[in-house]
Amino acid sequence: LGWKFYDADDYHSPENKKKMAEGIPLNDEDRIPWLCALHDILRREDSSGQDAILACSALKKMYRHILVSGASAIESNKPEQPGGNTALKILFVHLDGPINIIAGRLEKRRGHFMPPDLLKSQFDTLEPPSAPENFITVSLEKSLPEIVLEIESAIFQG
Repeated sequence: LGWKFYDADDYHSPENKKKMAEGIPLNDEDRIPWLCALHDILRREDSSGQDAILACSALKKMYRHILVSGASAIESNKPEQPGGNTALKILFVHLDGPINIIAGRLEKRRGHFMPPDLLKSQFDTLEPPSAPENFITVSLEKSLPEIVLEIESAIFQG
């Protein structure tokens, strides 16, 4: 697509990385500053007219709301009102698959701070996207070219 790509893992604080490396799941307090920083990156790209892709484990509805609306989403838990910073238009891609497939992929990953042991905690935290969120669900059991095509189709039809 020629869009900028951001891996949200690159923006975790050293404290978050250390915590995960020790096998301790992150909580909301750990994630909220990280999500706010990611929103700021997306806001900057949007303001400059640049489309971007963010790979991010936005596990909860509240986390996705923060990505869309920023820090104000924490206090109001409602979309931002006209006149303020408008909410970003984000298509969330929920990559869905059985825990064993994802675990197998994590086992092959080298040099990452999050150990595969934390996968269950992520599944326990997961709130799959639902209406009225702007999202598609794509099966991880498809081939990579099929996954990419499905995402591209959703972007250009949306």
